[in-house]
Amino acid sequence: MVNGYIAALADYAVAKGLIEEADRPWAVNRLLEAMGLYVLVNAFCPHREPSWRYLVPQASLEEILTALVNDAVARGVIEDGIASRDLFDTKLMGVLTPRPSQVIARFHEKMAESREAATDWFYNFCQDTDYIRRYRIARDVKWVTATEFGDLDITINLSKPEKDPRAIAAARYPKCQLCRENEGYAGRLDHPARQNHRVIPVTIDGQDWFFQYSPYVYYNEHCIVFNGRHVPMKIDRSAFRKLLDFVIQFPHYFVGSNADLPIVGGSILSHDHFQGGRYTFAMEKAPVEQTVTFPGYEDVEAGIVRWPMSVIRIRCADDKRLVDLAEKILTAWRGYSDPDAFIFAETDGEPHNTITPIARKRGDKYELDLVLRNNITTEEFPLGVFHPHPELHHIKKENIGLIEVMGLAVLPSRLKNELKELADALVSGGDLRGSDAIAKHADWAEELKTRYTFTAENVEGILQDEVGKVFARVLQDAGVYKCTPEGRAAFQKFIASVQ
Repeated sequence: MVNGYIAALADYAVAKGLIEEADRPWAVNRLLEAMGLYVLVNAFCPHREPSWRYLVPQASLEEILTALVNDAVARGVIEDGIASRDLFDTKLMGVLTPRPSQVIARFHEKMAESREAATDWFYNFCQDTDYIRRYRIARDVKWVTATEFGDLDITINLSKPEKDPRAIAAARYPKCQLCRENEGYAGRLDHPARQNHRVIPVTIDGQDWFFQYSPYVYYNEHCIVFNGRHVPMKIDRSAFRKLLDFVIQFPHYFVGSNADLPIVGGSILSHDHFQGGRYTFAMEKAPVEQTVTFPGYEDVEAGIVRWPMSVIRIRCADDKRLVDLAEKILTAWRGYSDPDAFIFAETDGEPHNTITPIARKRGDKYELDLVLRNNITTEEFPLGVFHPHPELHHIKKENIGLIEVMGLAVLPSRLKNELKELADALVSGGDLRGSDAIAKHADWAEELKTRYTFTAENVEGILQDEVGKVFARVLQDAGVYKCTPEGRAAFQKFIASVQ
């Protein structure tokens, strides 16, 4: 039977254009080598048309790879573990993935047609090679919650595999998973394999950068653009210039950067990179609730966005004017303190103020959303004052980065089972504190019981809706200026300071 699955994988590769028909014998032999099945090579003679070729005619890529991995485990080729399995099926797909030079050449062929044609092709390619595992992404739990700030996207991300205990024990994490040198890497228990990973060189503001897609695609065409040099992330004039230059080159994509300070920044601050894609987030849909004017920039539209976090939106057909104004706002914010609003530019020499910027093209104008961030901590809030507060940690404890700033919650995978167990307890009247898995949710659930009568039919919808509302509160906690008259007055005070 394994013979049939190897043949099916070669068929898949030909059908998806990963290899040519002339490459089939070579590919089969490479797959046999990877599987440790050297003795079966003659069985694949195309003139024999063995019956096993027809044993798995309808198998999906997931089914093919699972069968081959199971066979490798059964024969002791690999150990049976989450990380080991992922390393091995990536190795199999790496055999079938074209070389980087071929991929780059094809991308540029598509670029000659249009920018959209190029990104469409590359995005599908990354799925066809199984770098983006379609079948895992499909298992993510997703819904939309209506709030006073618009419809927020909520996801419980299941596409990242759980860490194997051996991977945790190894704990030799690499310096950076963004560097180009990962391309083709075989991986290890504590580092993902990248044999089927390809990146595209791009020039951004005259510098060498690289373009790839995220393997976990939190949203449509979720891409990562990273500096060719391993340099730390930094929000400055150059960052604004690069963001807009990317949008100029790929106007059908937005692009943004995490902030450059701990707590309010991303998970990889050691390597300068952006995230973008083809998706309209709730923040982009949010209107400007109050227009403002910056002296000397009367030609630039500006205003405070109706959003739980503190966002200044600036728009202009001239991208250079946006860069100039963004730099002025950033410089002012870096040095700004307002004790009445608990805003401190620094304490004991540690800087606190920075910006999360997002760039896009809307119509014939370029647009920058500048999200004011502050990472100060206190004894009461050791994880950050402008961070999800402790009463919300049962839902969301992690830092609020770029994706969530824009209105898409990436919630921990544990919530899938926890919410199911909580739902059962709410419907049955069970003990909300009797299980470690749901005890953390008990106070929240008790409050919900005062507002709802739970049934088997409505409990899932209610919990999803309320989780979405918790996420809205998370964003409010992360906002340096609250959506209150006092908060808006303090926000205006800062804007008036930008001269």
